[in-house]
Amino acid sequence: MIHPPRFASLFCKRLFSGMGLLLWVIITTSPTLAGSRLLGTGGVTQIEGAAGGGLSPWGVLAGTASEGEWAITANRTEARLDDYRLAVSGVAFNWQDRLEVSFARQRLGLDTLGGDLEQDIHGLKLRLVGDVLYHPWGIWSLGVQHKRLDDGSLARAVGADSTQGNDIYLSGSKLLFDAVAGRNLLLNLTLRSTRANQGGLLGFGGDEKESRSLVAEGSVGLFLTPHWVVGMEYRQKPDNLGFAREDDWQDLYSAYFFNKQVSLTGAWLDLGSIAGLDQQRGGYLSLQVAF
Repeated sequence: MIHPPRFASLFCKRLFSGMGLLLWVIITTSPTLAGSRLLGTGGVTQIEGAAGGGLSPWGVLAGTASEGEWAITANRTEARLDDYRLAVSGVAFNWQDRLEVSFARQRLGLDTLGGDLEQDIHGLKLRLVGDVLYHPWGIWSLGVQHKRLDDGSLARAVGADSTQGNDIYLSGSKLLFDAVAGRNLLLNLTLRSTRANQGGLLGFGGDEKESRSLVAEGSVGLFLTPHWVVGMEYRQKPDNLGFAREDDWQDLYSAYFFNKQVSLTGAWLDLGSIAGLDQQRGGYLSLQVAF
């Protein structure tokens, strides 16, 4: 019998192996096959599988589906830091712009320390109220991400209390029309309750702190054109492990939406100290396709 997380991981690997062959077809697909929301209003896919920026989930749901519609997005992300490599494959389903179901598979290569860490993330996001475009307070969504390490031996060795855990978050997003020199500005705020160390890749809780932390995540994006947005993100982090401090994450990003089916995101990352190795900076590239 195939274990469900293993099946999902295998599905993602097979899906993304054919993405390059599908890319040109999707780029040239008629926009009538996409949802009815405006271009870019579903954001991109963040590293934990939810719709949002690269580092943080937003209040919007995946794709451009509206009420009475549905959408599926698939994503492949690669990040290269000074001492680490992160690869993420994920899929997300949006039902009537009300509920998002997502799955992401993370693999962190420990280039300097040796070995790798792998984690599965199952996500749910429920739109509570509002609309990113026209509601005065934007759109607000409640989400949960269940995270589980494949092999928790390293996490246990460095003092983690558990090898699986749940992040709960509340996210709000609002697009301000003609906000800066006639261009639209996208604002996002996320409050997260978490015990995750380095997003869960080093386990959950620790010898310094076992309980949950409430952390804030924020981002801003300026649409230079209807297809091109640039911005920055900041993500607070808990600091649960005594053997090494955990710094906040930040990035500068640029995302281009070719159409409602394809987007490409690049970013410069500054993730601070990770597992005792300081100044982890590098590049990030993410491809998303929508059906």
